[in-house]
Amino acid sequence: MTDVLTQPRPIRLKGRSFLALSLTPELPFEDWLARLDDLARRSAGFFLRRPVILDVEGLDIDRQQLRDLVGELSARNVRVMGLEGARSALLGPDLPPAMTDGRPAADIEAPVSDPVDGRERAETRPSPSPAPVPVPAPQSSVMPSMVVNRPVRSGQSIFFPEGDVTIVGSVASGAEIVAGGSIHVYGPLRGRAMAGTTGNASARIFCRKLEAELIAIDGFYKTADDLEPELRGKPVQIWLDGETIKAATLG
Repeated sequence: MTDVLTQPRPIRLKGRSFLALSLTPELPFEDWLARLDDLARRSAGFFLRRPVILDVEGLDIDRQQLRDLVGELSARNVRVMGLEGARSALLGPDLPPAMTDGRPAADIEAPVSDPVDGRERAETRPSPSPAPVPVPAPQSSVMPSMVVNRPVRSGQSIFFPEGDVTIVGSVASGAEIVAGGSIHVYGPLRGRAMAGTTGNASARIFCRKLEAELIAIDGFYKTADDLEPELRGKPVQIWLDGETIKAATLG
């Protein structure tokens, strides 16, 4: 009886999924890191507290080169939590662990937000990484859709790779919408909107008032600095033409 009462309690293990950024470095690393530095200058603190996966599939490098790259990223406050596509010869106890079976998503680059109504840029203050909102996939032969009947506040993320997302309200600066289909925002779009993230090049982004930090379709993106000034504050639709992001006013 005593032996039963004094047995240690079993460790409880739980499964949990998170939305991570995936970086795909290119050779030579010096040039790629210079481009990363340029993006970081345009968006201070974007990588802080965000999980990052380093995709090195197809790169002809050795373990020392990979170790040096991880060190360079760490010096830039980019903490790599795992390696994807790494050959077994590249892995070791002094490097992040191997990761597999990641879900496809759009490439995410450091965004830039212009000042709105005299306020400072939202990304200049480190903020917690947005947690994706899990949504079960409806059982239907038609592409499903998700409707959010509330504004999306700063720091929140809506993640719906199964289809379209409609926001009945605004998307605040620092918020994030990630959809496998199109994105409809019936209010100001001030955060980040990434449509067609599972390879849907025909997806579009619609919003009543364009003030976005970043927009992306099928992995191709534009930051606030890249958007046409005459479109800011206007009702806009955004689509992909080949490998070029196009935008035009509605109406």
